[in-house]
Amino acid sequence: MHMTHPHPRRTVLATAAAALAVTGALLSAPPATADGAAPAEVSPHAAQTIDDIGASGAWWVNDLQHFAPAVQARVARLLFSAQGLDLSSYRYNIGGGGTAVTTPARAAQDFHTPDGSYDWSKDKGGQTFLKYAAKYGVQDLIGFVNSAPAQWTTNGQSCGGQLKPENEGDYAKYIADVTAHFAKQGAKFDYISPFNEPDNNFGDCGQEGMQVTVDQRDDIVRALGAEQQARHQRTSIIADESSSTVGFSTEVPQWISQPDTAQYVSKLAHHTYNNPNDGQLGNVYETAKTVGKDSWATEICCFGKGTTGWNQEYDPTIDNALLMSRIIYKDFATSHDSAFQWWVALAGGYGTDPTARNDTGWNDGLIYYDPDYATNGNQTLYFTKRYYALGQYSKFVTPGSVAHNVTGAPSGVEVSSYDRDGQWVVVVNNQNTTATSLNLHFNSRTPLRAARAVRTSATENWAKAAAPDVSGSTVSASLAPRSITTYVLDQKARKDVNGGKRHGSSTPVTGALRGDQSGKCLTADASGAALATCTGGAEQTWSYDAKGGLRTANGYLTAGSSGPTTTAGFTGSPDQRWLLNANGQILSEASGKCLDVSGQATADGSRVILYSCNGGANEAWSRV
Repeated sequence: MHMTHPHPRRTVLATAAAALAVTGALLSAPPATADGAAPAEVSPHAAQTIDDIGASGAWWVNDLQHFAPAVQARVARLLFSAQGLDLSSYRYNIGGGGTAVTTPARAAQDFHTPDGSYDWSKDKGGQTFLKYAAKYGVQDLIGFVNSAPAQWTTNGQSCGGQLKPENEGDYAKYIADVTAHFAKQGAKFDYISPFNEPDNNFGDCGQEGMQVTVDQRDDIVRALGAEQQARHQRTSIIADESSSTVGFSTEVPQWISQPDTAQYVSKLAHHTYNNPNDGQLGNVYETAKTVGKDSWATEICCFGKGTTGWNQEYDPTIDNALLMSRIIYKDFATSHDSAFQWWVALAGGYGTDPTARNDTGWNDGLIYYDPDYATNGNQTLYFTKRYYALGQYSKFVTPGSVAHNVTGAPSGVEVSSYDRDGQWVVVVNNQNTTATSLNLHFNSRTPLRAARAVRTSATENWAKAAAPDVSGSTVSASLAPRSITTYVLDQKARKDVNGGKRHGSSTPVTGALRGDQSGKCLTADASGAALATCTGGAEQTWSYDAKGGLRTANGYLTAGSSGPTTTAGFTGSPDQRWLLNANGQILSEASGKCLDVSGQATADGSRVILYSCNGGANEAWSRV
């Protein structure tokens, strides 16, 4: 973290289609529930597989090394055990030595000595919690670097400089040596991030950090990748950890397209400090599809005062926790990231009061400690609702969980759904100040049973909540005001024809797709796609299935170089697979681009194309 403080139009393609009048985004639901509201829909089609959910061990470990061993052990349990957050990833900060860094706690020690040898006794606090993470079996251990050792930077400092090109090989060997050392200690890094927020220069020296220009990022990746390959190290590289999604979407395609670079990159990493809108989050998905790598959201913190944008504030209440949960929801449901990693797990900057909101602290930690511990001996831990909010995901959405989009949720309610080993995990944010009813339909032929409900609210922390009612494939619940609730639903396995068990049979959902801006329906044939007045014809009735296919009477919607058309058969290729997002975006899995009405036109015959997502109403589609 850098903490300072016009398209051509065409004729109408086909007549119409009817629609089933419901509210919310995308395709039809089963009959309305008793209260008259159509249920929200869990997509039959899988969006992405979740790799991990975690947090970083930067900075606070330099303070916690001075705490009593019993307190350190308690912190490890709170972060890594099943009774705590049960984090499935942990980011270990490989220090750069802290030369010229003005904040002592952000001056992480490095292991490299001037004569080229290593002092593995350094970074005692960091090593302590890395080893705890390994002991608890955290799935993904990630080593990330803010700055190379100062002797290899252009200004001889751990901040404000750049890695000297002539030392890129030395730096790669250093990281590989650190990786090898910790592997022998039982803490094998699964991923390495060789630079962090490379778009920042960190010239204020409030923390470690080095700028890495776009034309150097591929050089560093290749140097490290080749070094690891030569040593047969099975540690993957993630990059580039841009501080904003705009920088990520603009710059990643530039450096990763350089010869022999992409082969070394396992995951694409971005931060979200620009408070991205839905269009910018859609661009993350487009970037990932363009490059052919999954994207991870690897850092965020420090939002507040009622928004998800950067603000100085300390707020341990449910209000900030709900903002955090909204960010997680959008990362998984809009940019379709495969991981979410919070910034620092612990912090000392609570300002004037660890138990109450104030404008002098920061919302960067999950748990807080007294910054004056060294003089007053206070080693008390102070919990924020953010800790419990993250746990509503991390304790249940485990590695390998498969995300399914949810459309048509009530206003103020955000729902994400995951298929996990034959169970459904549903995380629901109720941003409303009043209790809100949720009816959620699963497009599954497999019977459901409510197994568990856990809630965090203004007065509750991971409290047992009332189980939802289940009728067929529809789940109904009353959501407490300003709350985050996780529901676990069992699916009864059914025997297949060979005597084995299966869980997954699903039914397509059908209906018409109406543009929010135009009020006209999507219609398409082999010559292209366009808007047309909604009239009830089969040509506008779309069926969406578990394979991601969108089919009408004219065939399957298929992405092409000149725009979407329909083709007769389904091949399973990405150009025939689509994601229907809760915000109304329809994304092509081939390109990551949005189904868009060219030029924001609204007349019959207006051309429907694929275009980079921008969050406009001409890219939003609803059920009619």
